[in-house]
Amino acid sequence: MALALRRGAHSRLSLPRGQVMTMPTSTEQCGCPDYGISRRAFLGRLGAVGALAGLTSTGLSTQMAFAAEPYPGDVLVVLSLRGGFDGLNTIVPTGDPRYAEVRPSIGIPQNTLLPLDAMFGLHPAMQPLMPWWEAGTFGAVQAVGMTNQTRSHFEAMEEMERAAPGSSLRSGWLDRTLGLRETGSAFQAVQMGSSLPASAFRGPSPELAMWSINDFELSGAWDLTERQRWTNALIGLHDGAPATVGAPASTTLSALAGAAQMQDAGYVPGAQYPDSDLGRALRDVARVIKADVGLQVAAVDYGDWDMHVDMGTVDAGWLSDKLGELATSMAAFATDLGGRFADVTIVTLTEFGRSLVENGSGGVDHGHGQAVLLLGGGVQGGQVHGPWPTLEDDALSGGDLAGSTDYRQILAEILEKRCQGSQMSTVFPDLTADRLGVVRARG
Repeated sequence: MALALRRGAHSRLSLPRGQVMTMPTSTEQCGCPDYGISRRAFLGRLGAVGALAGLTSTGLSTQMAFAAEPYPGDVLVVLSLRGGFDGLNTIVPTGDPRYAEVRPSIGIPQNTLLPLDAMFGLHPAMQPLMPWWEAGTFGAVQAVGMTNQTRSHFEAMEEMERAAPGSSLRSGWLDRTLGLRETGSAFQAVQMGSSLPASAFRGPSPELAMWSINDFELSGAWDLTERQRWTNALIGLHDGAPATVGAPASTTLSALAGAAQMQDAGYVPGAQYPDSDLGRALRDVARVIKADVGLQVAAVDYGDWDMHVDMGTVDAGWLSDKLGELATSMAAFATDLGGRFADVTIVTLTEFGRSLVENGSGGVDHGHGQAVLLLGGGVQGGQVHGPWPTLEDDALSGGDLAGSTDYRQILAEILEKRCQGSQMSTVFPDLTADRLGVVRARG
C-alpha cells in the first residue's frame, strides 16, 4: 500500500507550487518495444490514483508514529539499476580468455582495470569505491540470475521484484519482508526519488513514495500556519473514521509531520554528492537515516542502462559516465553516513545482464547473468563472490553468461544476518538454504 503525495516546487524547474510534473525516465527513452510503455506507463496510471488517495486520506495525529521497540537491524537500501546493467564490463572477467574474444571493440582493456583478483578487474570509473573495497566493506557477486529467465524488461522486473517463481503470490518481496515485522514508523519503508513505489513493495504493508524530503508536503500547506490549518481540518474530517480509512490517514499525516521537521532543520551532508537524480536520492536516504525516524528499508531507482548502441570506450561515453555517477554517489553516501555506515547495507539489482557478444552498433543486447554490488558495514567485501561458470560455449545460457547464483540467496542472507529476518520461506518460497557468505552476522 503506497502513500504518495503530489510533488511541490521542482528544485530545478521552479514549477508552481502544487503542480504535478511527470519526469522523463530511462524507460521512456529505451528503444525496446516492450520497455518504454510497460511498467512505468501501467504503474503511472495507478500512481496517480495513489497520489490522490494520499492527499485525501490525511489526518488524525501530528505525532511521529514509532514502533514499540527500536528496529535492531541494518537499514536495507535497494538500488535498482533499471534497464539491464552490464556486469561483464563492470566486474570484468579478465581472467577468462573468452571475454576479450567476444568483445573486441567495447571490452575493457586489462591494463586499464582496477585489479580485484586473478579472475576479475573493476572498471576504472568505479575508482571512488576502491577505498571501501580495500577496507573490506565493498564487494560483488558475479554471474547472478533468476529461475524464470526472460529478456523482456517488463517481465523480468516483475519477476525479480515478486521473487516468488512457481508460486501464485502477487505481492513483492519487500512487502512480504515488512509484513513479518512489527509495524514501524511512517518512515519504515520509503521509495526515494520517485512518486511510484517499486513493485517489490506491492502488497498490504504501507510505504512512502516521494521525490525528495523537501518536496514532500501537502499541496496548499506552504507554511507553518497553513500546515496547521490543514492538519486540524483533516483531523476533524477523519474523526471517528473506521480503521481502514483512519490508519493510512494517520500514517500519512505522521509522514508529513516528520518531513516538515526535517525540512525545518535543514541538512548539511557530510560529503559532496553528484548533482544528479541518484545523488539527490541517496543524499535524502542518508538524511532520513540520520534523522532517526525509523527507516528500515529504502528503495532507489537508477535507470538508463539499456545500452544497445554506443556504449563508449573505457574512459568516455555512456557506460563510463553512468558507472562514474554510480560510484561517486555510492561513495558520497557511505561517507555521509559516518558512523551510521556500520548499520546500513546497500545492494544493487537489475532485471538481467547484457549479451556476452557485442553487437554491430557498439553495444550489447539483453542477456542473462548479472553482477550484484554490495556496500555496507557488514559486507564481506574485498572479493567477488559466487561460482564463475566460465564463458565457454557449453557453460552459457542461451548464448549468454549463465546465472550460477540465485539473486534471492543474496537477499535472503542480507535479511537473515543483517536485518533480523526470519521465515525466509515466506519471503522467498522454495528458496534453497544455500548462502554465499556475502555479509557478516550482526554482533
